Amino acid sequence: MRNNDFVVRFAGEGGGGLVTSAELLAQVTAQVGYHVKTFVTFPSQIMGGPTFAQARISTSPVLSYGDELHVLVAFDREAYDTHYDQVREGGVIIYNSEDFQLEDDGKSFGMRIDELAKSTGNPRAANMVILGAIAHLVNMPEHYLPEFVTKRFTRGRPGDEEIIRGNIMALGLGAEEAKKSGFSLGALEDPAPPEGNQIMIKGNDALALGAITAGLDFFVGYPISPATTILVYMERNLTGPGKFVYQASSEIESINAIVGAGYAGKKAMTSTAGPGASLMSEGIGMAWMAEIPCVVVNVQRGGPATGLPTKVEQSDLLSSIHPAHGDVSVPVMAVGSVEECFWAGAHALNWAERYQGPVILLSDHALSEQAQNIPTPDISKVVDERRLTYSGTNGYERYAGSQVSAMPIPGGPGPYVANASEHDGMGDTTHLPQRHIEMTERRFGKLKLLEEDIYERENTDEAIALMTWGGSKGSTREAYDQMMAEGQTIGWYYTMFLNPLPPALLEELKQKELVLVPELNYLGQFSSLLRAKGVKAESITQYTGTPFKVRELKARIIDRMQAHKKDLVQV
Repeated sequence: MRNNDFVVRFAGEGGGGLVTSAELLAQVTAQVGYHVKTFVTFPSQIMGGPTFAQARISTSPVLSYGDELHVLVAFDREAYDTHYDQVREGGVIIYNSEDFQLEDDGKSFGMRIDELAKSTGNPRAANMVILGAIAHLVNMPEHYLPEFVTKRFTRGRPGDEEIIRGNIMALGLGAEEAKKSGFSLGALEDPAPPEGNQIMIKGNDALALGAITAGLDFFVGYPISPATTILVYMERNLTGPGKFVYQASSEIESINAIVGAGYAGKKAMTSTAGPGASLMSEGIGMAWMAEIPCVVVNVQRGGPATGLPTKVEQSDLLSSIHPAHGDVSVPVMAVGSVEECFWAGAHALNWAERYQGPVILLSDHALSEQAQNIPTPDISKVVDERRLTYSGTNGYERYAGSQVSAMPIPGGPGPYVANASEHDGMGDTTHLPQRHIEMTERRFGKLKLLEEDIYERENTDEAIALMTWGGSKGSTREAYDQMMAEGQTIGWYYTMFLNPLPPALLEELKQKELVLVPELNYLGQFSSLLRAKGVKAESITQYTGTPFKVRELKARIIDRMQAHKKDLVQV
C-alpha cells in the first residue's frame, strides 16, 4: 500500500520539543518535493501544559491540517489519553515508555526516547530518534533524513561533525526501534514537486515580509500572543536608511506612534491581538477622522478579555469594521492562507495610502504559527503605492470636496492636517451641522476607492453557495473539493477583501437562494454582515478554539443543503 497523504501529531508537555519535531519533519519532506503544512496549539503559560504540534505531508497541495492521524507520538500518559481516539484505523501510536507503559493494543509501541538520545552522546537528539522511527514506518528513503541533518548542521562551526554524527546515529536508533515493533504504514508515494521555487515560511513571517516588500517604513508594536513574532521579524529585518522599528510599552503607545508616523508621510504598521486592538480604539478613530494612513494587524485569538490567548477564533470581524465610537467603517481584509499573508501584508499598506486612513488586516492564531511551503512570491508584482502628497502653496484646503485629496507633509506647504475634532476643509475645528455632514460623507465616500472585483468563483449557476472568510478557507475548500468529487454540487466564492466587499461579488451573492458561511465564532459575524447587504446568508459556526475538521464541516454543509431543499419542497 502506498499513501499520498500522511499526518503525524506530537503531543505532550509544552517545551519538550514537540513543535520542533513537527517543523523538522515538515522541512525534511518539503525539501524533497512534498507539500506540507504544520499546526500547533498550546496553553498560555510560558512552559508546560498540554500541547500538540502536527505535520501533514502530501503529494498534492495541503489545505487543512488533517482530520485523522496516521501516527501519534505521545510523550506522556495525558497526551495518549487525549489523542489516541483520533488515530485512524491502521494508524500507529509511538509512546514514551520512560514515562508510562501500555498493554499491547495492536497499534502502539513504546520507545525510551531520552535514553536512546543520550546514548548518542547528544541528549538533545530526541527529536531525531522520533523522526527516524517515523521515517521507517512510512518507508522513507534512507538518504532523506541524513542529507537533511548534514545540510542543517554544516555551519562552519567547531563540533559540527560531532553533532551531525550524533543526530544520524539517533535517526538509526529510532528506525531500529520502529523495525522491532513490526509496524508499517506503507510507503509514501514519491513526491510530485511543485512547479517553480518554493519557500517554507510561517504566516506571521510571510505577512511581515509582504509589508517590508511593499515599502514599510515604520513599525511599532507591543508583544502580545499570537502577534509577537511579527514584531520580532520586523526587529530583525526592517533595517536600512529611513526604516524604524520599536517595541512600545503599550498598545496605546503603538497606535499613537504609527498615527504620528503616517502623519509624517511614512508607511506605518503595528500588530496586535483582540485585547490590544480594543486599547487602540481611540487612536484608530483619530486616524479615521484626520485621514491618516496606517495599518493595524489583528492576529485573532479566542476571547473576549484574556479568553483563549493561544487558540484560534474569527470573532473580531465586527469590531474591526467598527473599531471606534461614532460612525466609522474601517477597511478590513482577512487572510485565508500563508501565501495570502504575504500579499495581504503588501496590499493593506497600499490600501491605507490610497484612501488615506487606517486599515485593519485580520489573521488568526492558527495561521500565525503555521509553517507551509508556498510558491516563492514574485516581488516584481508587489506595488509600493504611495499617497498623493501636496507640493503647492499655503492656503490649500486638504479636506475640501468629497474625494481623497493630496496630503500635506509636515515641513512642507499646506495646512495642519491632523485634527481629530470635526473640522472644515482647512482642518480647523467646527461644530457646524453642515460641516459634520460633509466630512462624514467624505470619509465614507473614500471607501469606494478600495472597491476591487478580486474574488474566487466556481459553479456560479448553483442556487446554494459557500462563502467562507479568513483562516477557515482551507478547511472549507477541502470540504468543497470532496463534495464535488462525490457529486454534491455547490457554488464557491471567496475573497480576502471584506470591507468593502467586491461589488460584483456582492451582486452575485444576492442572487443565491442560500449562502453558507463557515466561520469560527458564536455570533455568525460575517453572515450577519452579508444579510445586512441583502444576501440570504447563514453561518455554520464553531467556537472550540480549534479549526474546522473537514469531515465534520462537510457533513454540516450537506445537512444544511438537504434541509434547504426539503423546505423548498414543503413550501
